[in-house]
Amino acid sequence: MTGPDEVVGQAEAILRAACGDRVRTRFVLAPLTTFRIGGPAALFLEPESERDLVAVSEAVRQTGIPVAVLGKGSNVLVADEGYRGLVLRLGRGYRWSARDGDRLTAGGAMPLPALAGVALAHGLAGLEFGVAIPASLGGAVRMNAGAHGGSLADVIESVDVFGLSDGATRRVPADEAGFSYRRSALAPDGVVVGATVRLGAGEPAEIRARMDEAREWRRRTQPLAEPNCGSVFKNPHGDHAARLIEEAGGKGRRVGPASVSTKHANFIVASEGATASDVLTLVREVQDLVEQRSGVLLEPEVHLLGDLDLASR
Repeated sequence: MTGPDEVVGQAEAILRAACGDRVRTRFVLAPLTTFRIGGPAALFLEPESERDLVAVSEAVRQTGIPVAVLGKGSNVLVADEGYRGLVLRLGRGYRWSARDGDRLTAGGAMPLPALAGVALAHGLAGLEFGVAIPASLGGAVRMNAGAHGGSLADVIESVDVFGLSDGATRRVPADEAGFSYRRSALAPDGVVVGATVRLGAGEPAEIRARMDEAREWRRRTQPLAEPNCGSVFKNPHGDHAARLIEEAGGKGRRVGPASVSTKHANFIVASEGATASDVLTLVREVQDLVEQRSGVLLEPEVHLLGDLDLASR
């Protein structure tokens, strides 16, 4: 049986044949995440084109190497030991946008706030909520990101997904993407390389005002000056995770340098020296507190990368 190190070595050779020195080894992921914690990826690559992704697909099919995709690095917790596989982050070749009437099409690496700005410039309404979400379009689409009563599912027309298992790009209509609250049913082995949103005509001054309001709300209510991943838990139906955490006495709770924010109880901040293990322990403790108080088991919204497990509570 081929061991993990051999798999990484074989995959590296395949990728270097196509991508050269852009393939990085033991690449530290912490600076690429908003938590600013976590270990290295065994392999790291920023694909700039479909040609690069085809090489990744070949490496996956020949070696079976695990693959994870990072967007802007929010909503993710990387294990202290890192990730024993290949981490992808779409490069600048996937950071673009184009307008066709009331539609905007953009690459998967396009920051969602920037795309909201493009919509404003063209007098298109419906994406204002995106200005308050620090995500790439690809990551936001995969998790159906949303805020202020809006979500990507409200405006998505289609999603372009590159399948690592077959090396082909498919256009998935919105009604086949399986969008629901903070999730989609897009293929797990697929990389969201682009998407099209359909918006409505709007008055630029009104669009800008709604965007300014969303920015101000985020500044006022969230611990933006401290490392965090955004909302840690999904809101239960008809309630808010932050309210349940505060009611259970979780606000301000600490595990080492990791703590539940005193500004917003659904945020965990990672002060200097905090580890992924600290954060994970705190997540479990908060879940236990809320379940004991209200009977609600909070479902994590943060994605775990590496050897981390929230099932063993």
